[in-house]
Amino acid sequence: MATQPRIEDHPDLMSMRAHYAQVSARPSLQATEGLSLLTGLYMAISPWVVGFDGNPLAVSNLVTGIALAVLALGFGSVYERTFGVGWVAAAIGAWTIISPWAVQHASATTGTIVSNTITGAVAVLLGLATMAMAARGREHRS
Repeated sequence: MATQPRIEDHPDLMSMRAHYAQVSARPSLQATEGLSLLTGLYMAISPWVVGFDGNPLAVSNLVTGIALAVLALGFGSVYERTFGVGWVAAAIGAWTIISPWAVQHASATTGTIVSNTITGAVAVLLGLATMAMAARGREHRS
């Protein structure tokens, strides 16, 4: 009885995995991953750093910060499965920028607005950089 070849051994899949391993080894992607992780962690703890922990905005920052950090960990550990969701990091950043005005009952202080705007802008830029690297990686494969 002949054994069927496993999908994991398919040459195209092996080639794709090798390509993504090569892309994820680039220093620029590793720097983007690390900065995204740090941005997410800061976003999560910013209510206590800046001093708006009693504000409803604190929950938003905590949840979105953890989401961004987990996404960054995904970029670092399973890039071949997560590179296409770089837009999520940019969306989290955009939400972080507008959230002081969008969250009901949030008393937006100058510190809150400055912290969220800078952190959100960094997240948007890192998300766009991840998207650009993914697009560039797809172009080189074609």
